Amino acid sequence: MSDIHTLVGAYVLDAVDDLERAAFDRHLADCDSCAAEVGELRETAARLTDGAWSVPPPRLRAEVLGQVSRTRQERPGRLPGRDGRTALSRWRAVTAGAVAAAILAVAAGVTGYLVQQQRVRDERAATVAARAELERVRDILDEPDLVVRREGLAGGGRLSVFRSPAGDTGVVLLAGAPPVPDDRAYQLWLMEGSTPRPAGVLAAGAGDDTVVLTGMSGRDAVAVTVEPATGSAQPTSAVLGSVPLG
Repeated sequence: MSDIHTLVGAYVLDAVDDLERAAFDRHLADCDSCAAEVGELRETAARLTDGAWSVPPPRLRAEVLGQVSRTRQERPGRLPGRDGRTALSRWRAVTAGAVAAAILAVAAGVTGYLVQQQRVRDERAATVAARAELERVRDILDEPDLVVRREGLAGGGRLSVFRSPAGDTGVVLLAGAPPVPDDRAYQLWLMEGSTPRPAGVLAAGAGDDTVVLTGMSGRDAVAVTVEPATGSAQPTSAVLGSVPLG
């Protein structure tokens, strides 16, 4: 076994085998400097990792241990008196720095892992939402009294509304409309007489899209304008077309 003092970093990171752990446990009972070092390194590791991740990737431990194994650890000085304390302090600082560096070295990788995991969760949520929307569309299109109304739009394209007269929900299809800049979007409005109510913003820049609208009962028409991609509370451009609901 190598000098037992050099096992401090590995011991803190649980990177020792059972034999080394047992030997180091016995050593800690008689070595105040190593006991203090273990306490400080554990505090350092906890402070560096607190809140950084909730479920570390499986490769994290291997990367940390690999980084530690590549970092040379000095053994504490054994000289008596002031020079001995200076050497010990220097050794402790180097060892603490090595462990801290090992943890920080993988922090960027952990951050990337978390970002990737969030992207996966976002994609799964989007897939679930898209499937739910598709089921709603199918349910509406399966209505036995479904009515389809279509109107052409100024500048090109067509707006179609699929709805059961007895229902409050319908499917609106925008097709063949000219694409708009990415910071603009087609926005739908439910009309009550001449009063427009925001009904939904379609995909930014797209000239083709489908959306499920609710709250259609008692409305007179569905209209469409071009608005900022974030949507507007009131139309800021001319109505390109409207489909009567009655």
